[in-house]
Amino acid sequence: MSKKDNTLVKNASFLMVAALVSKIIGLIYKRPLSSMLGNEGFACFQFAQNIYFILLMIASFSIPQAVSKIMAERIAFGRYRDAQRVFRGALIYAVIMGGAVSLFCLFGASILIPSNMANARLALRVLSPTIFFSGILGVFRGYFQAYRNMMPTSLSQILEQIANASVALLMVHFMQVSFSAASDSTQQRWGAAGATMGTGAGVLAALMLMVVIYGINRKGIRRRVSKDRVSLDESYGSVLRIIVLIASPIILSAFIYNVNGYINSYMYSAIMEYKGVAEDVVKSLYSQNSYFMTIINIPLTLASTAPTSMIPEVSAHYAYGDIKSANAKTDQAAWISMLISIPAAVGLAVLSGPITRLLFPVSTPVAANILIIGAVTIVLNGCSNISNGVLQGIGKPKIPMINAAVSLVVDVIVMAVLLFLTDLGVYTIVCAMIVYAVVMCVLNDRAMKKYMGYRNPWRKAYLPPLLASVPMGLVAGGVYYGLYLLVPISVLCLVFAIGLGGLTYFVCYLKLGRPSAEELGALPGGGLMIRLGRKLGML
Repeated sequence: MSKKDNTLVKNASFLMVAALVSKIIGLIYKRPLSSMLGNEGFACFQFAQNIYFILLMIASFSIPQAVSKIMAERIAFGRYRDAQRVFRGALIYAVIMGGAVSLFCLFGASILIPSNMANARLALRVLSPTIFFSGILGVFRGYFQAYRNMMPTSLSQILEQIANASVALLMVHFMQVSFSAASDSTQQRWGAAGATMGTGAGVLAALMLMVVIYGINRKGIRRRVSKDRVSLDESYGSVLRIIVLIASPIILSAFIYNVNGYINSYMYSAIMEYKGVAEDVVKSLYSQNSYFMTIINIPLTLASTAPTSMIPEVSAHYAYGDIKSANAKTDQAAWISMLISIPAAVGLAVLSGPITRLLFPVSTPVAANILIIGAVTIVLNGCSNISNGVLQGIGKPKIPMINAAVSLVVDVIVMAVLLFLTDLGVYTIVCAMIVYAVVMCVLNDRAMKKYMGYRNPWRKAYLPPLLASVPMGLVAGGVYYGLYLLVPISVLCLVFAIGLGGLTYFVCYLKLGRPSAEELGALPGGGLMIRLGRKLGML
């Protein structure tokens, strides 16, 4: 791997570290948040957040990807002035789309949330301004990603989560004090609304940071633009058309790809109500699924950093007609993703009980059971994120959109059949998630073979992490449950189990995967890995 080729790994590493820090902050603050809100209040908060994420995808989710892709193609040919026009045109697009979706969120909450989750409607309305500012934030992040500079995005993600956690906890406390004498329903409604205020505060803080960083870099931006002699001086109308053409399929693909979570939640809530299950039971069980989703979001986010970094890289190589290099970048992304996803899935499944109890003391064994079943979705989503990024990067965004639509149909059918014909209840949500992810992976893989001649690097990226995760899981489980019999302190046992399990994985992976020192050096903590590997005589 050349120094130039390390760009993808280093950029993914920046995002990975930021994602890890921000998600750890998010996980830590949700522990007291869930205790403050209780199972039913947390369910309302999470239901509103799920709808918010869907609306965010329509308004701005595709913006960083679209901006980085379109700008990267122009930057590759030295067209800096045209790239700057793309940035400004994207700001116009974000304001228009973000404003429209924000208004829909504000006035359409009663339509989007079922009656037995009505206490989540106020929380969703509170989130409406956040959608508007998120679009603008996405444009700035896409701008720096196009220049293969992931540091601003990484810093803004950390700041966003710090502000989110701080404001959310403060506002929930304020709401609880203010409505302490009110009914349980009122406390749930305003508590969930207070929690969502943290999301808005986080986005505003991140946006302010990105504006400051952009201002600091303005001299360099102007210098590149002034030296540009090859730009075509595209009109803003042309730029907006290109953004719409690129963003729309990505929006639809992401919307369909993620709307299954909302549809599954809505179907579960509505059908359980139809079957006569009490409202408080529906909320309490749904909260257990929310705890599961909160936990797996950490490895899911870490694994998704590789595809995020990959899109401008693949786009640039594809623009030059260098399919071989584009495939090589895809292999790197798959390697990074599976290096994280597979051991994370195995570890969470083995230690599901103690992890859910530690992070969410109000959880029940249902949350741990869901985590055991659903851990495989970490790996499946890692695979589909890679293939989505590749297909979008080579200008085939309609393909993952169509594949997501097919997967969604299968998901809905499975969900309906299981809810009506079995007593699985909330477990149907995770079962449908797995089916959806499997169908998506298979369809996307076929498309990549057809258009790129791509073959998954099973031996390099998938098999070594899988084989190394088996002894890791045995060690982690054995250490935790064995030590717990002697010293029944869950935190202490988890620390030893995770530490020894992680060391086992690293040693076994070095033996089986045989990564080079250069590959390890580009990863977060790579220097420590290299020193440890050399001491063990494996590098």
